[in-house]
Amino acid sequence: MKDKFYKYIQNLQDTITSKLEAVDGKSKFQEDIWERPEGGGGRTRVIENGAVLEKGGVNISGVHGKLPKSMQTYFNVGDVDFFACGLSLVLHPKNPMVPTVHANWRYFEMYDGSGNIIDSWFGGGQDLTPYYVFEEDAVHFHQTCKTACDKHDPEFYKDYKKRCDAYFYNSHRNESRGIGGLFFDYCKASNDRTMENWYHFVTEVGDSFLEAYVPIVEKRKSLSYSKAERNWQEIRRGRYVEFNLVHDKGTLFGLKTNGRIESILMSLPPHVQWVYDHYPEKGSEEEKLVEVLKHPKDWIAL
Repeated sequence: MKDKFYKYIQNLQDTITSKLEAVDGKSKFQEDIWERPEGGGGRTRVIENGAVLEKGGVNISGVHGKLPKSMQTYFNVGDVDFFACGLSLVLHPKNPMVPTVHANWRYFEMYDGSGNIIDSWFGGGQDLTPYYVFEEDAVHFHQTCKTACDKHDPEFYKDYKKRCDAYFYNSHRNESRGIGGLFFDYCKASNDRTMENWYHFVTEVGDSFLEAYVPIVEKRKSLSYSKAERNWQEIRRGRYVEFNLVHDKGTLFGLKTNGRIESILMSLPPHVQWVYDHYPEKGSEEEKLVEVLKHPKDWIAL
């Protein structure tokens, strides 16, 4: 399974970066091949200073070796080996009318001393972080997620949307990071589903990403914006950074397993503001966003 999924994310990385370069029309992804001393490596692709994308990364990795002590405690296991691979992307558009997006699809295995698989699972998801609320964009993103889920189980979208709202939550701010999407983890073989079934589900979601996001970019990328709206975008980006550095498990895993720091932190936006005790003007479009983030919505009828 690990070879099959790694081949999938290699091809998906090519598909996504090629499409994003066409959408941007100016900048190209810079590729960086790296190796992890303990085992494995990855292929990082970063785009910067584009016509549409101010900064973005679409990275794949496949790492293996002894599971670090800190992660043994986290997973409640002993001295085991592991393999982990996945594709992770974050895109920060220049125009504040275009939302930031994050997505990740991953696979994990653990082995005993004889090399036998003792556990394996899939995880991943995709979520949207707008700076201004366009309800039709939120509906489009969530409907695309639901369509992908419904092909495999009519309960998936409802369940994984709730998990996304719960996970991407800045508890220290009492607000969501964005308007959600899907989040799933520890998708393991059971009486109901094989690992092959989970593979087809996760790749279905991965294949849906461009359809979920690119139409929104195309619709909003040429809208005009003011300096004040750009300032608001940078303030909200600060909340994005806070989540990634304080709460995100993927960032923690990368740091705990001696991952490549440049690839781990490529998700951070290039221009950010932290303004003391800032709250938007009552009745403004900025306040509309904050209210949505404090009270997650069901964007489509279930």
